[in-house]
Amino acid sequence: MLGSVALAAASPPSDSDINRLLAASRAQNMLDAMLPQMEAMQTQQFSQLTREQSFTPEQKQHLQRIQQRTSQTLREALSWSQLRPMYVDLYKQSFTKEDVLAMAEFYESPAGQSLLDKTPALMQNLMVAIQQKMNPLLADLQKDLEQIVNEKQE
Repeated sequence: MLGSVALAAASPPSDSDINRLLAASRAQNMLDAMLPQMEAMQTQQFSQLTREQSFTPEQKQHLQRIQQRTSQTLREALSWSQLRPMYVDLYKQSFTKEDVLAMAEFYESPAGQSLLDKTPALMQNLMVAIQQKMNPLLADLQKDLEQIVNEKQE
């Protein structure tokens, strides 16, 4: 309760304050970089859903059109022009003017720019490290599941 009162008492950021932060933090670039990954994930999920099925050539064409339409819808829904107003509203709800200005100053600084430059490689390395950590765990889980299935069959 006190946190909301304090936030309400603090001055809200203006649209221009938030636009400065979004530009400094390269929010649009990050979103643009995420879209192909999301489309690839959607394509992979679509392939998994239809992998076990046999379709006529006409059905395959229809499915391909559905997938293309889904990709187009995703691209439009997650475009910067669609999401920017949401970003502005959420930043206004979540941060004070002072917060937004401090974050913008940080991202405009050499340290902030360095963080932005290095974050994609960090995230990629993190995903690889997590996957490497998960592989033995998943292998153990698969062995456990096979053992349970074999016990029930005996």
